[in-house]
Amino acid sequence: MSTTTSTTYAVEDGFETYYAEKLWEMIPPIYRVEDGSAIKPDVLRSLVLILAKQAAIVRRSQDHLWDDSFIELCNEWAVPYIGELLGTRLVSASNARGRRIDVAKTIYYRRRKGTLRVLEELISDIAAWDGKVVEQFKRLGRARHGLDPHPTALAGRSTGSLPGGWADLRQTQGSELADGPFDEYHHTPDFRQQVGLSGRYNLPKLAFYLYRLVAYKVVDVTPFPLTGGLGYSFDPSGRDIPLFSHRNIADGEDRNWEDWRSAMEWELQKPIRCRLLNESRFLFTEANIDALSASPGLSLSQIADLTTLIGWPIIGEPRLRETLSVLPNAASFYLAPDYILYKAILEATLITECGKQALLPSSITVQVDGTDVPKPETTSGALSSWDTSNVPLEKSLVIDPENGRFAFTGALADPESIVTAEYHYGFSGEIGAGTYDRRAVEDVTPTVTVSNGDTITAALLMDNGVTQIDDNRTYTTLPDSVNVENMTLQAANQKRPYIRLEQDWTLDTGANQNAFLVLDGLWIGANADAAIVLVGDYECVTIRNCTLDPGAGTDINGDPIAAITLRIEGHVEQLVIEDSICGRIEAAAGSELEAITITDSILQSTTANPVLDIEETSACMERVTVIGSSVLHTIQATEVLMVGVYTVTDTQKGCFRYSAAPLGSRVPRAYPHSLISFAQASQWFTSLQFGHPGYCQLSAVAPLEIARGAENGSEIGAFASLLNPIKLDSLQIKVAEYMPFGLIPMFIFET
Repeated sequence: MSTTTSTTYAVEDGFETYYAEKLWEMIPPIYRVEDGSAIKPDVLRSLVLILAKQAAIVRRSQDHLWDDSFIELCNEWAVPYIGELLGTRLVSASNARGRRIDVAKTIYYRRRKGTLRVLEELISDIAAWDGKVVEQFKRLGRARHGLDPHPTALAGRSTGSLPGGWADLRQTQGSELADGPFDEYHHTPDFRQQVGLSGRYNLPKLAFYLYRLVAYKVVDVTPFPLTGGLGYSFDPSGRDIPLFSHRNIADGEDRNWEDWRSAMEWELQKPIRCRLLNESRFLFTEANIDALSASPGLSLSQIADLTTLIGWPIIGEPRLRETLSVLPNAASFYLAPDYILYKAILEATLITECGKQALLPSSITVQVDGTDVPKPETTSGALSSWDTSNVPLEKSLVIDPENGRFAFTGALADPESIVTAEYHYGFSGEIGAGTYDRRAVEDVTPTVTVSNGDTITAALLMDNGVTQIDDNRTYTTLPDSVNVENMTLQAANQKRPYIRLEQDWTLDTGANQNAFLVLDGLWIGANADAAIVLVGDYECVTIRNCTLDPGAGTDINGDPIAAITLRIEGHVEQLVIEDSICGRIEAAAGSELEAITITDSILQSTTANPVLDIEETSACMERVTVIGSSVLHTIQATEVLMVGVYTVTDTQKGCFRYSAAPLGSRVPRAYPHSLISFAQASQWFTSLQFGHPGYCQLSAVAPLEIARGAENGSEIGAFASLLNPIKLDSLQIKVAEYMPFGLIPMFIFET
């Protein structure tokens, strides 16, 4: 208990100093004098300091006894004791967050045991994922009987398919939703055990659809322009990426029991479908007709026309235009060129529960000269060929959320305008440059701050100081430095600026010795393959929460996306890479890199060249995924996944524990339970292309030795600290506890 408490309290309370001096004063002076003048002085003093440290732990524990009685405030050691009082089935101690929430809400869960509400909340409470629970018996095709409610009210939201009946194939959205949590079709029973799409639909099956990716919000981004057109990519590097909806669902006690409902599609952290973004539903009421009368203004005849539509739901803008077209004053509602009244009707009558209202502007926003493009002027569409010829005349902006593209039409098609964007991108965890919380940078006071994009001049890049970028804009160049002494270039907390190099970026210490360099929170790309070149003498180079673009793929102009290499051309005593995504790291002839430490990171070479080409270097790697071959001198590897032949020159030193490398690799003696026996591994990942939301995420086909091969039972590689296998085990335990008797749970990963 004492050890746990000592690590929990990292405070400056002065207890250790107080007890050290108090105990020291209790020792007779002659022994204190002898201790100071002995051949080995301060032995007694050291013993007193140890005792004082333990006394401080006891004191802190006593002071915290009252808080330890409450699950919200107690130390970790107290959680299982409180859980024992409640008789709950505890989950793994590695899942500390899930365990604490489980104990805190045990009574809440028991009062609602067996309900969909509890089962769906368990996903976010225990595993910290988004999810939706579906009773699969409701997905079975069957004949209706007299006790069934009238089927019209239960028809599919998007397709109109009636429950248990034939699929309505006139609506193309149905195929997009099939076999997912929002499936509106009905199926024949499948009595097999669930594997993939087989065995999902049967009376006792209960499907848990799980979304593991996190949606990160990026604001004020400089979009990547299409050459010769008015199209853009939301992604500043020019990649096609899916846009995500942000989490927008209340949990637990945030909802009234009577108001609870299962999650809607736009409330989950998942990729946005094009048709979902364009889903619009309208309802005329007395209130919104009065609002339209006030602004922009309606005539009495127009009011009379719209009053006839009160209470009738209208699905889709085409149906709304058709409805307005049959009214006596139809022509007055749709007047070119501004369509002011029609746009006002779209804005006023759009209901809350539809995709367009929910996603614009909360998940996606485009600004022109600092002003949001209005919702009535926005539509969605496929922009793979940048064809906007079929866009309605009143629309000025077309968004393709599935590819992360947008294009302007009409009045907004002005190439001189300043365009920025706000959106959500998906990724597995807090690795690489991102807009997640990096609160540690707030402890570093910047010497110079930079914002508004464009260029970072030599005067702004401090050779001996801190340069901080305060926004998410794109910066087109970085000046070389010839006198690096103690340089820090960092992004502000929760910012992800993109730096596009036009050539190699050289950082030279000049006459300085033992220089320091820190890069923190930056995403660095290039117009063509480029390198960050370290010249001179460095004591330590730190790359933290950065993305040195590994390249591969093409941008929206069809040009290949360049890779960034980190090249050592001088002397570096220690290279530290933390929570980052990097391309190749190489040491040029005549250079020296003494040691490299890599933790919680992804390294990838998109060419045949080794990703780590530093043959004379000793490496220490923990929780790292390496895509590509590597050459090192010695290695201390823990929970490292090598996808490429790995060659260590000196195998007599170092270790290779809870790690994996392919056949043909030369590594030190493997620690027990390590794996070095696979040949092909590319199919184990959702994607190996940087920019994909599932980049380097292990897929369901990854072997058990990889998926649960870490020391704590988690996966091997960069995402080991996410504890996904442990979270899944915890969720299965709690589902078994609170699920209705006799049902069979299925856990299906959607992303």
